[in-house]
Parts: sequence; C-alpha cells; structure tokens
Amino acid sequence: MRTFRNLALLLSMFSLAGCRNKYVAPEAPMPPNTILLSQMMRELSAQPGFTEALLKQIDQGGKKGPALMTPSLIDELRKRILGKDWQGLDRFPGWTMRAINPTVRVAGNFAGKDEKLEDTAAVHPGSPVTEAETRQYLDLGSYALDKAETVSLDQPSTLSPFTTDGLITQLGAGVSRGDGPNDLAPEHAESQRLADVLNRLAANKLEGSQTVTVMLQDRKVADPAVLMEVLRMTGHTVIVDDARYFANFAHFHYKGQDVMAPFWVDSGIVVPHSGSLFHRPRHLLIPAAHAEYEWHIHGPKVNADISYYFGIDGKSEWRTMDTLDQPWVLKRNAHEYTGAQAVEVTRLASALTVAYMHQHARRPALPFGGYYALGVCQDGVSAIERKLTGHVTMFPNTVDASLFDDPRDPEVNDMMANIPKDRSGAAPTPARIFGSLPAEPANDPAHAFDAITIPGLAADLNVTYAAWKDGTLGKEPSPWLILLNAAGLCIFTFLLIQRLRMRHKQRAATQDAS
Repeated sequence: MRTFRNLALLLSMFSLAGCRNKYVAPEAPMPPNTILLSQMMRELSAQPGFTEALLKQIDQGGKKGPALMTPSLIDELRKRILGKDWQGLDRFPGWTMRAINPTVRVAGNFAGKDEKLEDTAAVHPGSPVTEAETRQYLDLGSYALDKAETVSLDQPSTLSPFTTDGLITQLGAGVSRGDGPNDLAPEHAESQRLADVLNRLAANKLEGSQTVTVMLQDRKVADPAVLMEVLRMTGHTVIVDDARYFANFAHFHYKGQDVMAPFWVDSGIVVPHSGSLFHRPRHLLIPAAHAEYEWHIHGPKVNADISYYFGIDGKSEWRTMDTLDQPWVLKRNAHEYTGAQAVEVTRLASALTVAYMHQHARRPALPFGGYYALGVCQDGVSAIERKLTGHVTMFPNTVDASLFDDPRDPEVNDMMANIPKDRSGAAPTPARIFGSLPAEPANDPAHAFDAITIPGLAADLNVTYAAWKDGTLGKEPSPWLILLNAAGLCIFTFLLIQRLRMRHKQRAATQDAS
C-alpha cells in the first residue's frame, strides 16, 4: 500500500511542477518620465465623467491616430477601464486580426455616406474626381484641382510656421492629448509647401485636373518623381527612409509625463516555454506598427523633411512630420533609398495616391475613409518594399485586394494583390513580425530586442527570436506530452522496483527453506 501512495505522491509532484501561475505582464521597468495607461486610469477613472470624456476624445480624435478605434473597440476599452482590468488595459486589445475584422464590418453597416460626397455615389471608372473628394482626401494647400499654375521653389515658402493649434487638446485633471514640436518643426513652412506641391503634382494624373508645374532653377516639371530627379541635379541630397515605429493609439500626457498606450495585436505565434500542464502557451502579443516613407531633402533651395503613408483619415498623401514622438515608440529605418531608388519610391507613392483617389470616387461609403478595407499604413509601405526589394517585412496588412480592380491603376492593383494579407488571422511569418519592429535586433539572439522599453515585451521577443533563429520555434513539445513521458517513466520505475522486490522476496524465501 505504501508503494502505491509513494507513486501517487510522485505523480502529483510531476503535475504540480507543470502548474505555473497565469502570466502577469510586468509594469516595470519604464522609460524615464513615462507611465502606463493603466497607471493614469487607476488615478482618474473614479472621477465622475472622466472615463467617458476620455473615450469620446479617443473616438472623435481617431483620425489623428494610427490605430483604428471602431465602436466595438471603444466598448472593449470602456469595459476594461470600468472593470479595473488594468492588466487587460496594458495589453489592449490583444485580439487577433480575425477578431478585429468583424468590428470593422459591423461599423461599416452603420456608416452613413458623407453628404459632401453624396454626388459621387454613381461615379464610374473614367469619370473625373470631384473637387469635394480631392479636398476631403488629399491636402493640396492653396493649389486647386481646376486651376493650372506654376509654383516656384526658388523662393522661400510663405506658409505659416509650426503651431500646436488644433494639435493639443486639454482634457482636464492634468491630461492632454496631442504632441508638440520636434526638431524638424523650424522648417515646417518649407516642409508643408513641399508636401502640398507633391500631392498636387500627383493629382495632375486625375481625370479633369488642370496641370500644375514646378519651377526650380529654370527647370520645369509636372511630376513628383521628375521633381526628385531635378532636385538631385540642382545640388540637393534626396534620401528616402522606410521608417518603422510602434503605433501610439492615445497620444496622452499626464501631469507632464508621457502615457504609454500601444495597440496590441495577437500574432498567433506561440511564445516558447510559456505553457504548462494547466495553462496553454501564450501567443506573442506585439504592438501594432506604424510605417511610413520619409523624404529628407536638403540643398541650396529646398530644405524639407516629409512623410508619405495611407492614414486613418483616409488620405494617401505626403505630410509634414514635425510633431514629437514619445520615446517608447522608437524608430528604425528598415531601408534607405537614394539615387534612382529614391526617385522610384516617389513614383510609386504618387501612383498609390492617384489609385486611392480613384477608390474614394468609386466607393464613397466605405467606413473610415476606406482605412482597413483599402489597407492600413503598412500596406502601401509593404507594396513599395516588395517592388523594390522582392520581399515584405511588415505586419499586419489588411487590404482587401479585390477592391483594387480599377483599370486605370494596373500597377497598383498588382502591387496590392501580391503582398501578404492578415485578415484571416493566420500566423504571419516570423520575419514579418520581427521586420515590423522599430528596433534592430542585436547580434546576441538572447538579447536581440533589449532596446525595446515596453515592459515584458523584450523578454517575449527575445525568447521567440532565439527559437526562430535556432530552428526550434513551433517545435516545443506539448506539456501534456511531457507529463505522459514522466508518467510512463514513473510507471516503468514502479514496475522495475516491484520486480526487484519480488526477486528479493523469492531469494529470501529460498534461503529460509534451505
């Protein structure tokens, strides 16, 4: 009887050895002068009306952020705050792409048409894009679609300098939303003019548009890519960076501190060694990335730094990039293009701008200005990356490529069809996960992403990256298989001991008989 009790005790010990506590995301260490969103809400959620005011600001200000906050996501955020689910808030939402998809579709079912674009509902391929569409989805500054003119870049810009008007909102209780100037802000007037000019040159290819030209040192151009060539010929350096950041969905500041607010996505990739006998292995949650192309142009006449991406405002366009990022979002240039490649990136960005304008004309009722259905910021970057390098290192991509079927845009249609898609929720390749990160991996896989300052993320990334590099990712044995092996070993040992004891008893009996 004692033997069976010992065996049961041994099996229990094996079981308990695999019964780890549920994973709790750490809350430290944090970057200097930065707090978690949960820390801010712990202090403020009890104030009457504050949570709803904050959610309203996120909802109304969604077009200024890189993450799509659908009504379902806003409701989920409300539940976590009111339910004091601080762990859940710090990994918000932590959903797979498959789970996010329905929230966008439901929102689309309730999205009404924009009255300003009501007259475009019957537009067919080949029809001119209206002035209303252009102004809503393409920033042209003072340049009209129906007016031909020549813009001189030989003279300094007369546009206004950088201002925080309209960028920063005070919410009370020491909370503000929005960001101030970065070190590029002093050249805001020049950058804004160049962004407006490139958008307007791209619009030259829209049906019904009058031609705008640019004059630079006696050279006249009417195309964004040709302008890059002329800038190079006139002594300007032209560098285009493929830049990756962590998306900041909130842009909050609290009592002078930055508020860390990533938008977490379930990658579907299992974190090695994260499971136990009674807990399933965790999936790798990663903050959604923001990606853009950044032009750095400096020389005798033009000194400007601008970016291009398709944003949640529905605009595929060039923009200024002179607001300050919070340090935790980091930045990595995945590729740097100069010379002919910089010109080619400009040509492709211009083609995407025109194709998106065609999409807005044909599908004016798409919710969120087509954001998500027509892709997110990563999709256009992925399409150009594949065109120039032959591969894609971005996640997630959300474009419904079937929408890109306009016969006027065959090159863009092909580009969108050939990038990997993540709507189904299938796990992406690890190369795309690690390629999306705003930190370059270190040489030692065990410490590859120590530069990332979001608590707990570097540890998960490091162990997953190391397993990917040594070929063991996804090959970790099931905890239950380990238990079965251990149980089998126990049973074998038990039977062996019993056999030895029987032999011992038989020998003792023989000796007694003799």
